[in-house]
Amino acid sequence: MKRRTFLTAASATAAATIAASSLSSCSDGLLKSGEILHTVIFDLKHAVGSEPAEKFLADGYAILTKIAGVRDFQVFRQCSPKNDFQYGFFMRFDSRADFDAYTAHPDHARFVTERWDTEVSRFQESDFQTR
Repeated sequence: MKRRTFLTAASATAAATIAASSLSSCSDGLLKSGEILHTVIFDLKHAVGSEPAEKFLADGYAILTKIAGVRDFQVFRQCSPKNDFQYGFFMRFDSRADFDAYTAHPDHARFVTERWDTEVSRFQESDFQTR
């Protein structure tokens, strides 16, 4: 019985530690002064979940995350009936200079001309900074 009590207490302590860690890191997820959140939501010409669609998303992640200055890159699939775009790429930059360098980077330009322009059917791009 003592062992069961110990394991239950240990599990509760571990869960509390993970929760506290998650809560304390939430502030790290907020956009800080000078940072830019670059977002693009888009549709692919490929069927959702198809092999070509998954390859596009994986290649986008692999190529774009290697560019200096790109932080917190995430790929999303739309799940809301309020928005009919299929996917989203979100990333953060420490500064306008990092964002501008990313935009001008040859790997970004090549991804846009070779993949984006040929496989994306429509998109909406938004960039955010704090007030």
